[in-house]
Amino acid sequence: MSVTAAAPVPVLMVLGDSLSAGYGLKQGEAWPNLLQIRLDSLGHPYYVVNASISGETTRGGLTRLPALLKEHQPALVVIELGANDGLRGLPLEEFAANLQALVAASTAAGAAVVVLPMEVPPNYGRAYTEGFRAVFQALPARFDGVSLAPFFLENVVLEPSLMQADGLHPTAAAQPEMLDTIWPIIESKLRPPGEAKP
Repeated sequence: MSVTAAAPVPVLMVLGDSLSAGYGLKQGEAWPNLLQIRLDSLGHPYYVVNASISGETTRGGLTRLPALLKEHQPALVVIELGANDGLRGLPLEEFAANLQALVAASTAAGAAVVVLPMEVPPNYGRAYTEGFRAVFQALPARFDGVSLAPFFLENVVLEPSLMQADGLHPTAAAQPEMLDTIWPIIESKLRPPGEAKP
């Protein structure tokens, strides 16, 4: 009698900054932790690896990504970077190149990709804010297998009760709302375990 080895559980890796690392929150309260709970409750056999660190930029993520891809071999990568680039006024050309390189490396490794777009405050000027948004909007047409999620702070950032005192980071109460905003696009990218990577 032959014994068939169980297929490995596919990894969903989140590459983000403080918005995904859970800055100011207790352990287990950040939206990637809630994502794992939702996946488990719905029978999606994915293991969430939260590779987010506070203060991360697209440049920093690009430096860390090759080792992360090699270690975890994710089936799906969720990229949540750009907020710190925007707050520092990184030139749009450099920002676009970094973000495209993140997506390219992930897709080259065989992962599906969901990008969580960020926004910068209007006081940065119309040209920069619109150009910043356009960098994200151009990604799905440029890369096969890449999906752009809605802005996951859209129902949170203007609600003071859902933001921490610094006005930059969402509270624990905001995390389910953030997950609900991006869940449909993440769910659309899930695949059965053992299925060949595209």
